[in-house]
Amino acid sequence: KNHGIRVIVDLVPNHCSDQHALFQAALAAPANSPARDMFIFRNGTGEHGENPPNNWQSHFGGPAWTRVRNPDGTPGQWYLHLFDSSQPDFNWDNPAVHDEFERILRFWLDRGVGGFRVDVAHALIKKSGLPDWGGRADGA
Repeated sequence: KNHGIRVIVDLVPNHCSDQHALFQAALAAPANSPARDMFIFRNGTGEHGENPPNNWQSHFGGPAWTRVRNPDGTPGQWYLHLFDSSQPDFNWDNPAVHDEFERILRFWLDRGVGGFRVDVAHALIKKSGLPDWGGRADGA
């Protein structure tokens, strides 16, 4: 600051690591719990939920959904990751996600950060109901 240098923090509000404490709590929590609602978990389609909730594709290729296992080892819900499966998407329809990011922004602003670069901002909002995608996988 004394030399006129400002620090910009790179913020990625669309997703976090699958190793992050919030996602690990979501994996340990039951379906429809507040912890799971921090992310986008859905039941699968098909007779036994064996298919992803919709046909969305990851920007890195392949399905944008990964199925988790329940604590008893049975197949469970699916979580959305528009990028890599190790990067689960936050559920921006949940006010608790807004609160978490306000806390994160406040943390950095209180330390004098000059601003933020927001990565993947275009992916924060998903179409209501998560309908199948009718376009090309590359978005064209």
